[in-house]
Amino acid sequence: MDDLSHRADKADRGLQGVAGGVDAKRSPISRLLLGASLVLIAFNLRPVFSSVSALLPEIRSELGLGDIGAGFLTTLPVVCLGAFSPLAPRLAQRIGTERTLLLVVLLLAFGTALRGLPYVPMLFLGTAIAGACIAVSNVLLPGLVKRDFPDRMALLTGLYTMALCGGAAAAAGLTLPIKQALGGSLGATLAVWAVPAAIAALIWLPQVTGAAHKGGRSSKRVVGLWRDRLAWQVTLFMGLQSALAYCVFGWLVPILRERGLDGIAAGGIVSVSVMVQAAACLVIPHISVRGRDQSIINAVLCVISVGALLGLLFAPLSTVWIWAVLQGIGQGGLIAAAMTNIVLRSRDPLVASHLSGMAQCVGYLLASIGPLIVGLIRGWTGSFAATSVLFVALGVGAAINGWLAGRARYVNVGVIDTTDD
Repeated sequence: MDDLSHRADKADRGLQGVAGGVDAKRSPISRLLLGASLVLIAFNLRPVFSSVSALLPEIRSELGLGDIGAGFLTTLPVVCLGAFSPLAPRLAQRIGTERTLLLVVLLLAFGTALRGLPYVPMLFLGTAIAGACIAVSNVLLPGLVKRDFPDRMALLTGLYTMALCGGAAAAAGLTLPIKQALGGSLGATLAVWAVPAAIAALIWLPQVTGAAHKGGRSSKRVVGLWRDRLAWQVTLFMGLQSALAYCVFGWLVPILRERGLDGIAAGGIVSVSVMVQAAACLVIPHISVRGRDQSIINAVLCVISVGALLGLLFAPLSTVWIWAVLQGIGQGGLIAAAMTNIVLRSRDPLVASHLSGMAQCVGYLLASIGPLIVGLIRGWTGSFAATSVLFVALGVGAAINGWLAGRARYVNVGVIDTTDD
C-alpha cells in the first residue's frame, strides 16, 4: 500500500508539473464552483440521446417518421459527435476555452428547445445543433481538468464521467413521467431538457468573466498528432469501447425482450446497469492513476464488459441481474478509463484537448457504426445470438488498444508558435 501511495503521489506531482500546477489565484470556493459547473455541463451532454430513445414510438406516430427516418434521428447526434469534435481545439484557441464552452452550452439549450417545435425539419435541425455542441464540450472537458485540477485529476474525471451516465439515466427514466406531467405534450417534453442546459450556462458564466485576464486567441499549434502511434492507440481504445457502449444503449432492451422479459423488466435491468456505470465512472480513475500504468485495468474492463454481455445474451434469465451489474461495472469503467487515458497520455492541456478531439472524432464515428451492424445482424439472422461475434471482436480490439494505450508514456507531438505566421 505504501508503494502504491508513493506512486500515486509521484503521478500527481508529475501531473501538476505538466499542467502548470493549480492556479494560485483560485480560492477553494472558486475551484469548487468551477468543478461543480464542469460536472453540471457534463450532465447535459447525454439527455439529447436518451430522451429521444424514450419517446421514439411517440415521435414516429405523431410526426409520421418511418423506419429510415427514425434510424437517422437516433444516429444523427452520434455522427455529429464525430464530425464536430476536431473543431473544439480550434475554437478554444481562437476565442478561449471558457467562452467556447459558454457558447456551445447556450447553443445546446437552443438546439434542445428547437426539437420541441412540431415540425420534422426542426426536430432534425435541433438534434444536429445539440449533437455538434455536445461534441465540442466532450473534447474540452479533459483539457480543463488537466489545466485546472492536476491535483484532483482522478476525482474530477470520475465526477464528470459519472455525470455523463447520470444525465443519460435521468433522461431515460424521467422523460415519460415528464410527458405525463405535461399533459402528454411531445414537443414540451423534448424541449424541457433545455432547462438544465440553460442553468449550466448561467452557472458557467462567472468562469468566462474570471478568465478575461487570460486572453483569448492562442498562437500555439499541435503538430504530428495524427501520425503518432500512441495517439491512434488511445483513439482506437476510445472508439471501440464507444462502439460497444452504443450497441448496449441501443439494443440491450430489445435483446432482453427477445429473451422473454417484458418491457418494464428489461428497462429496469438496463436502468440498474446504467446506475452501476455511473458508480464505476467515479471509482475507476482513482484506481487507474495509482498504478504504474493503465494497461491491465483497461484490458480487464474489456473482459468484464464483453463477458457480461455474453451472459446477458446466453446465461439463464435467473442470473440476468448479476450480468447487468457486471456489465455496468465494465462499461462504465471503460468510459472513465478512456477519458483518463486521454489526460494521462498528454503532456499539457493543449495536447490533451487536441488528443481528445482526435479520439472522439474517430471514436464516435465508430460508435455510430456499431449499433447499425447489430441491427443488420439481427435482420440477417433473425436473432441477436450472432451479435456475440461482433461484441467479442469489439472487445478484443478495445483490449489490445487499451493495453497499448495504457503504457506510461506521452504522445509524441510538437507544439509550434505561429505568432509570426
